[in-house]
Amino acid sequence: MSHKITGPSNYYVRKLIRDLWKTRIKIWRKISKKLGGPRKNKVSPNLYRINKKTKENDVIVIPGKILGMGELNHTLTIACLECSNSARKKIISSGSKLISIEELLEQNPKGSGVKVFY
Repeated sequence: MSHKITGPSNYYVRKLIRDLWKTRIKIWRKISKKLGGPRKNKVSPNLYRINKKTKENDVIVIPGKILGMGELNHTLTIACLECSNSARKKIISSGSKLISIEELLEQNPKGSGVKVFY
């Protein structure tokens, strides 16, 4: 019997999960667990939901894919795993900043002031 790999098959996602776990900081470990979980538990919020649950200048992490339905009325810094093309255009046109989770980890290794969006 061979060993069957469970979890994400994408090399970069697996590497991100390991890097987040190695930080030993609670918020990054929570995101690591969410990314390593089953596909049916992945987060895929629309822009209108993000707009409704955030405030001006918030820094949020979305361990999943952002979908493009809705608009953003305020500026945010959003770190996500994936983003649809329509959502990317709307986020940039609203003046918000879209970065990867790795970039946010480098900018803010302690995770202070970061909100996890489920």
